[in-house]
Amino acid sequence: MVRPCFLVIDREFPGSISTRKLVIETAKFNVVTAYSAHEAVETLNVFPAIQGVVIDSDVTDMSCAELVQALKAIKAGIPIIVICGPGDHPCPNADHELESFDPRKLLELLRSLLPSETAAIEKREEDLHREA
Repeated sequence: MVRPCFLVIDREFPGSISTRKLVIETAKFNVVTAYSAHEAVETLNVFPAIQGVVIDSDVTDMSCAELVQALKAIKAGIPIIVICGPGDHPCPNADHELESFDPRKLLELLRSLLPSETAAIEKREEDLHREA
């Protein structure tokens, strides 16, 4: 089984890593993190097997619309999720927008994007519990 891999574009804070990365990894998905829009574009070029993108709308070195366009130019069909707070500007061309920082809603959406891979992960988890 090859686990799905998502690119998380998050704000960078001194001395910390992306909490979204940790949340997504709890679902046993793989995560590659970028801390700027420009780094995200470079990262998707290096890792073209990435299966989805999660963007924090507060990333400011490129507009959200430009970032989505640049990512879709590299991989046209890649699903892009933008997480924004209430009252934030919408992100044109994003496939999904979450107006919530609730990690359960993000995981639910990610699982719905890749149902067969999610089912395989859940089956593997069940198998591990039986073996324990």
